[in-house]
Amino acid sequence: MNGLLIAVGGAIGSLARYWVAEWVALAVGAAFPYGTLLVNVTGSFLIGFVAGGSWEHIRLAEAPAIRSFVMVGICGGYTTFSSFSLQTVLLLQAGEWFRASMNVLLSVLGCLLSTWAGFAVAAAFSR
Repeated sequence: MNGLLIAVGGAIGSLARYWVAEWVALAVGAAFPYGTLLVNVTGSFLIGFVAGGSWEHIRLAEAPAIRSFVMVGICGGYTTFSSFSLQTVLLLQAGEWFRASMNVLLSVLGCLLSTWAGFAVAAAFSR
């Protein structure tokens, strides 16, 4: 049953990644991978929220099946580190050193801060 929940979560996460990336590309253009950045930052927040919520005794996030569904399934299908890596290499190959550097900096800092924020929001909900 746990494997099925992870597979369904992965499908949901993959579709959400596609829709968010497409929406962002239509909204702001595709010269910089803003869609991938947004997906990675929001996915980091979600995994931090669920992980932080389970530590702070938010009942929904305590269930191992729910944690697997969200953290392994949805976040695994949603976050796009491989896409981030490919887009960064393509920017470097195109001589776009500044954009590539900004992608790395914004992605790493944004995802770390979002994971921390997810923990913080989960802790606030548990009070």
